Amino acid sequence: MAKKNPEADIENTATRLDKWLWAARFFKTRAIAKQMIDGGKVFYNGQRTKSGKTVAIGDKIRVRQGYDEKEIVVIALADRRRDATFAQTLYQETDSSMKTREDTALARKQGILFSPATDTKPDKKQRRQIRQLKERI
Repeated sequence: MAKKNPEADIENTATRLDKWLWAARFFKTRAIAKQMIDGGKVFYNGQRTKSGKTVAIGDKIRVRQGYDEKEIVVIALADRRRDATFAQTLYQETDSSMKTREDTALARKQGILFSPATDTKPDKKQRRQIRQLKERI
């Protein structure tokens, strides 16, 4: 039996965006990747796009996963899903993206994002506004 060449999966031809995101292991299935692209969670070169968009080397993709948002640069193209170490060779995350993710993770850990510190109780007008907001929902 001949050994399979690991470089055979890297292709220089066009690859669909949903297929590339699936091969790079950002999403578990292609269907989920397509839903995220159509739902506006993925931006290709700063713009919303369709799942059939062809990916090229050097393009920037912004992917939102939960609370995190990654900005990556495409380094290689692949059509097939393989192990995680291979998937990490397909892209490189930008330095600003890594710093932003670390800062938001620290803020989430400290509870700053969802509960801003207030030293005083709401006054009568603020209580009325809170009550009106709750009744609208």
